Amino acid sequence: MALEIYVAGVLVDDQAKALDFYTKKLGFNLKHDIPVGEYRYLTVTSSVAPDGVELLLEPSAHPAVPPFKEALVRDGIPAASFRVRDLQSVYENLCNQGVVFVREPFTAGETKIAILDDTCGNLIQLVEFND
Repeated sequence: MALEIYVAGVLVDDQAKALDFYTKKLGFNLKHDIPVGEYRYLTVTSSVAPDGVELLLEPSAHPAVPPFKEALVRDGIPAASFRVRDLQSVYENLCNQGVVFVREPFTAGETKIAILDDTCGNLIQLVEFND
């Protein structure tokens, strides 16, 4: 049996704001935008793998979500992790676009990591692997 990750999600406070951030700042591509009641089935994909795993920008509408997300942010725990090839370059580019980092690039073993605020209630980790 072989399982494949098709969709992974992040819970966002505002889907329109999230779509703007993830496409215009982080460079993801819109994949699906389907109205579902008052919300949308809204996914983006990496420009590196447009037919790869989709990131679902899921509304934070459930009452359990705000305290959960606040606890993760308070404890510095990222909601998602994205791989980059050159963390320092990506970091500088995103800083120049006004993206706020809560943790500047640092080394952890064989990896370099930085953590940004996605403006929609989440911390997002960027990781560069030395391979």
